[in-house]
Amino acid sequence: MKATSVVLACFWLVTCGPGNNGQSPGTQDLGARARGEFSPLPATIATEANPLTQAKTRLGKILFYETRISVDGTVSCARCHPFSMYAADGLKTSVGNRCSPNARNAPTVLNAAGQIAQHWIGNRTDVEDQAKQSVTGAASFGMPSITAVEDRLSQIEGYRPLFAAAFPGESEPITVAHMAEAIGAFERTLVTPSPFDAYLSGNESALGEKERKGLAAFMDIGCASCHSGTYVGGETFDKFGIDVPYWEFTKSEKPDEGRFAVTKKEEDRYVFKVPILRNVARTPPYFHDGSVESLETAVWIMAKVQLGLDISPDQRGHILAFLEALTGKLPEDALKLPELPAADRR
Repeated sequence: MKATSVVLACFWLVTCGPGNNGQSPGTQDLGARARGEFSPLPATIATEANPLTQAKTRLGKILFYETRISVDGTVSCARCHPFSMYAADGLKTSVGNRCSPNARNAPTVLNAAGQIAQHWIGNRTDVEDQAKQSVTGAASFGMPSITAVEDRLSQIEGYRPLFAAAFPGESEPITVAHMAEAIGAFERTLVTPSPFDAYLSGNESALGEKERKGLAAFMDIGCASCHSGTYVGGETFDKFGIDVPYWEFTKSEKPDEGRFAVTKKEEDRYVFKVPILRNVARTPPYFHDGSVESLETAVWIMAKVQLGLDISPDQRGHILAFLEALTGKLPEDALKLPELPAADRR
């Protein structure tokens, strides 16, 4: 059976003895195997389409905290993605303007720019597209139009020099397209290197024995067929509930048809983006609907619905240790609150 998951890592069946040279069980060269499946995080997630500049990322960080471009003046990117909570809000589903409920749980924006798409159902192409569409989203910022957003930004005097510096040579730098590019640039700096990255870079002692057992199991079972690469996921879409329907074990109020809402293809019913697992131990609740609070419970559920396994508490403990090793260091700059520009008082 294909080993896959939607939110969490796949799981292991047996516990093997220690390998050579103090390496993880069941292999004589766990580090080499891991480097064949994963790679360390880059310093930034820059792209040719959106090159990073200091002026652009500075503007993007300020806009990340800006509430005045929401219809009721209460919503910002930071509201649903506070860095004090590893850039997730801890709610089952986020709350937008005028207390509008969002359809799904808000994933962390840390390392998110490296994914194949944004949102659980992949209806945003990248972080720039997500920033652009969120300002007119009915359950997000709720602004009536792109023009209304641009008018609101233009009325804030302090944004004029910031946009001009970030987009030099533009006759009209204050646009929603530029706003989205700046926010995207900032989010492309939100990289969180972890002990796992140190391990992948050759530091065998960066992971303890329990964590290495979890890593070995993660690969042995086949979890890396979906949760692999630099971000330990985020590169594919897959069905949630391969072995049995997921809602038989979660506390979901009703089944979510997932990507079917985007493609209208039957094969996409209950399909979601396989999320990155980095920082998963710090971003409860779990699953697209936030229906499970405990990571250990979520691990057990994933074993049941994806693999048809009933894993033991000891097995859960090893995989949890590996997931904990994916917790990274928050960027120091992200933890510093920016000062928002003052409005024109004339």
